[in-house]
Amino acid sequence: MNATTLEKMRKMKFFGMHRALKISLESGKQEDYTPDEMIAQLIEAEWDDRQNRSIERQITNARFRYKAAIEELHYHTDRNIDRNQMMRFADCSFIAKHENILITGSTGIGKSYIASALGYQACAQGYKVMYHNTAKLFGKLKMSKADGSYIRDVAKIERQNLLILDDFGIQPFDTQSRAALMEIIEDRHGKSSIIITSQVPVSKWHEVIGEKTVADAILDRIIHEAHRLELKGESLRKKQLNNSELLN
Repeated sequence: MNATTLEKMRKMKFFGMHRALKISLESGKQEDYTPDEMIAQLIEAEWDDRQNRSIERQITNARFRYKAAIEELHYHTDRNIDRNQMMRFADCSFIAKHENILITGSTGIGKSYIASALGYQACAQGYKVMYHNTAKLFGKLKMSKADGSYIRDVAKIERQNLLILDDFGIQPFDTQSRAALMEIIEDRHGKSSIIITSQVPVSKWHEVIGEKTVADAILDRIIHEAHRLELKGESLRKKQLNNSELLN
């Protein structure tokens, strides 16, 4: 009977229940539980398994640049990162409030890692997240205009609770990219959140976007009540390279 039950659980894709019951049978501890306790244990195991698989799916779909974790951030005083502020970001209440985070600083300082770490946190809390290198995203959207998939791609972006735009401002926006950015920002304004990382100071984003009227409209929606994280200090990649050379 137990073998039949396990096989039915597997076929119905109750993988959490299947694993929990199998472990219980192999350990001989199933007799230690009342029927109610056993049912509760199996349901809890299935719940946890589905939650974990959902999180793994969200992380895979997000396509983060780094495998990153809030716990692994370095809070050196010269980096201008406040631990309390990061812990507030990590609870993802900014997503529930549809707020944005703008992370600026020189190359190699850790902007993308922090954005990815917050993205992982959001996935763990059940939010839909999408990571994109900004230049690559708008290059892809140009191609999707040509092949007719633009509306579908923009709709997919709109469905995300959190959009991460990495390396914003590396390339100036042309007319087509500027229009796509305006559409994305307009779709998300007041409904979902964005994290933007950039080597370019926020004060110069007008120049990057171009066309003053459009830039004003976009930045008004991005910057209004956004949280700012301005990283300072030496490039972490450069430090790691120097340390590696010393060891060699």
